[in-house]
Amino acid sequence: MSHWENYLATRQPHFLDKLLDFLRIPSISSLSEHTQDVARAADWVATRMRDGGLEAIQVIPTEKHPVVYGEWQRAPNKPTILIYGHFDVQPVDPLAAWTYPPFDPTIVDGRVYARGASDMKGNLLMPIIAAEALLQANGALPLNVKFLWEGQEEIGSTQMPGVLTTYRDRLACDLAISADSFQWTEDQPALVLGTRGACSLQIDVRGPESDLHSGMHGGAVQNPIHALARIIASLHTAHGRVNVPGFYDDVLPVSDAERARVREVPFDEAAYRAQLGVDELFGEAGYSILERLWLRPTLELTGSWGGFQGEGSKTIVPGEAHARISCRLVPDQDPDRILDLVSRHIRQNTPPGVRVTVTARRSGSRPYVMPADHWANQIAQEVLAEITGKSPVWIRMGGSVPVLDHFQSYLGVVTLPFGFSLLDENMHAPNEFFRLESFVSGQRAYCRLFERLGEQRSQT
Repeated sequence: MSHWENYLATRQPHFLDKLLDFLRIPSISSLSEHTQDVARAADWVATRMRDGGLEAIQVIPTEKHPVVYGEWQRAPNKPTILIYGHFDVQPVDPLAAWTYPPFDPTIVDGRVYARGASDMKGNLLMPIIAAEALLQANGALPLNVKFLWEGQEEIGSTQMPGVLTTYRDRLACDLAISADSFQWTEDQPALVLGTRGACSLQIDVRGPESDLHSGMHGGAVQNPIHALARIIASLHTAHGRVNVPGFYDDVLPVSDAERARVREVPFDEAAYRAQLGVDELFGEAGYSILERLWLRPTLELTGSWGGFQGEGSKTIVPGEAHARISCRLVPDQDPDRILDLVSRHIRQNTPPGVRVTVTARRSGSRPYVMPADHWANQIAQEVLAEITGKSPVWIRMGGSVPVLDHFQSYLGVVTLPFGFSLLDENMHAPNEFFRLESFVSGQRAYCRLFERLGEQRSQT
């Protein structure tokens, strides 16, 4: 057993206690009443890095939530890596669906249940612990490391471009690593090659000045909910293809190599249906389930409301109706162009008798893809194979991590996703949990990754 492996083994109870402390902070970035909790989480991360032997610790304020920086740069002629993650978490609604209190972490059968356990406080701590273990064991790190943790990833990382612009020189590196990532299954490691981009908008449909008596006025005016339903129905064909003109114009075709990589990923469609609780899967024809999830764009209705919502009935023609839409994008789709196309389609398909307002959220994220043959991917592949005893598969992430494109655009570096969550850990849902086995193996993996990356020649 190496010195750092011995250090990790003897200190696990302490590291677990720290994880539980971290999970007790309700750092929900989307709710203003938790603004101070997000700031408290930032201070906690800063203290944890300082206690681990890292230097130049700084909590950087932004117009929204803070980011936290730390570094260790005492390895001349060695590469410099920038490790990224976030300490903010999603809201906990519906609270009644939680078996255990979301901010009172509970360990059951080798799993810790708490909001933020999998996404991504457990993953955030791993590289900090790895750096601490190497410093304690060897007195130095095998490479230069910078850490950048943000408190607003769950609300779109809107302040990060400004942070990257202001601190571009300080954040210069040879490679970025995102700890906000996952493995495929408990016994199948994986490396993420790319993520989809995202954009969103809201539709507001207004008819009469107020709700109307449906007996006295029904049949004489356009019902905003009826109008909204027609707009929504116009967005897709019956076979699941997005029906917005121009939506697919910039989509790159799925290559044979990409399809071959997808086919290598073990996937049980029946188990997937059972996990989701659906009898039948549905989506764009001509593509497998994983291809739809990773390589094809989507347009989803994420919410709709209007009219009477209370118990019983109320006979009205409502005065307004609303819906929210989210699109997931693939190379080379531009979020702003997609928003313009969808907005135009909605206006052109609005029935007479109502007024429609489309509010586009212009802080969307672009898709990100990393070449499979990049030297960092090859090193990570070797490390995961050594840790798990099995060669990792290449996968994509159907979700979005805005900062990956930001690092490429503002710092000129690619990002290696390297995290240890699993897809069944209820991220963003009630009863989120994280496997403690992953918490331990991830620490070991980061130690080995640091050692292997330190053998590379600096490119800066």
